Amino acid sequence: MSHPHDRHTPAAGHVPHLHGGEDYAARKHPEFVVLELGEDLGALIVHAGADMHGIEIEITPEDNHELRSHKQVLERSVDGRPAFTAVFDGLLAGSYALWRDGEPRAREVSVTGGSVAELDWPTAA
Repeated sequence: MSHPHDRHTPAAGHVPHLHGGEDYAARKHPEFVVLELGEDLGALIVHAGADMHGIEIEITPEDNHELRSHKQVLERSVDGRPAFTAVFDGLLAGSYALWRDGEPRAREVSVTGGSVAELDWPTAA
């Protein structure tokens, strides 16, 4: 789930997304992730620790920090082991910043059209 924000919306850390009365991040997500990729569209997978489960990570183009969207870090499974990831797809090729609690945590993250970039979430700002 991706939701655009304007610059006046504060980052909120863990914000439960309720779907049918359920905290969306609380359950495991065994389903496949479908990515929107294309000539000018890429994706970014952010790998995080279990301590980030349910936390929202915001993303902005480096040239426009007012244009924000976010994803929650969800528990998935990779090779039978828990993996905590936020998946951003349909991103225009370019450079991005990742934010938590209103602070940039990763800058100049490169996304290329037609491919999937991966990033390990920084442990410190």
